[in-house]
Amino acid sequence: MQIGMVGLGKMGGNMAERLRRGGHDVVGYDRDPAISDVGSLKELVERLQKPRAVWVMVPAGKPTQSTIDDLGELLDPGDIVVDGGNSHYVDDQKHAAELAEKSIGFVDCGVSGGVWGLKNGYALMCGGDQAHVDRLMPIFETLKPEGEDGFVHAGEVGAGHFAKMVHNGIEYGMMQAFAEGWELLEASDVVKDVKGSFKSWRTGTVIRSWLLDLMVRALDDDEHLEQLRGYAQDSGEGRWTVQAAVDHAVPLPVITASLYARFASRQDDSPAMKVVAALRNQFGGHATTSAEGATEKGADSPGADVVPPRETERR
Repeated sequence: MQIGMVGLGKMGGNMAERLRRGGHDVVGYDRDPAISDVGSLKELVERLQKPRAVWVMVPAGKPTQSTIDDLGELLDPGDIVVDGGNSHYVDDQKHAAELAEKSIGFVDCGVSGGVWGLKNGYALMCGGDQAHVDRLMPIFETLKPEGEDGFVHAGEVGAGHFAKMVHNGIEYGMMQAFAEGWELLEASDVVKDVKGSFKSWRTGTVIRSWLLDLMVRALDDDEHLEQLRGYAQDSGEGRWTVQAAVDHAVPLPVITASLYARFASRQDDSPAMKVVAALRNQFGGHATTSAEGATEKGADSPGADVVPPRETERR
């Protein structure tokens, strides 16, 4: 099958290569001319035979909107656009409606597999009309892992990215659990081989997983993670998952806490913790640390002299 691929970065480039290895005719476009097969979106569309299929693999938000707007002007009725990026499912519904006015089909497809997908295949979660999905099945069959799992037509437009959004929310929680367990083991003076403990869990335990394998791989490279700064970015899906939970009144304490932990990681000097430290000093006389790093004495410090509040202030 012939398909156009827009965006040939780490994911899109590997997906295009997997499709080529599977016997498909892929015409790729990227803003980087060194890796692009064509010089423009217009040239890409002209290279494709009708009815066309174009897979968009660019960052969510404005880049995706701009690309779909441009394709809407270049494609013909009967063509199909696939958004394989990490778009918000609400945007999918908007994009589908805009393209439908021109009789152009739209399928949203959440893709998971990272840089390992070229070798292992990609888990695909699709949303859209059954006829559009059926037409693209040769592409999906090549991209997915071997076997019966790894692909789902989750529902109408938006369902694919909604499923991928929840997938990434679960991923946040799982990574946070591994992170907290590692930190506790590192802080303990009882466990001497933290890396070995993680390795021992890879076989026979209920937490064995690909994430655990990747954790061991990271510890093999840097046993105490001393080369890394404790800073974690988020790409948006965690936020959208929490927002959707509020919309549907579904409690997500683990996923929400893991998202907030990422926010906390970006604060070298947490404003909220300044308030906590100040209040602990006020009600309990606990020691505080100045902005310069000096420790100020509190009631729990040797030699501290804190005047207790008057009886009326205690109430």
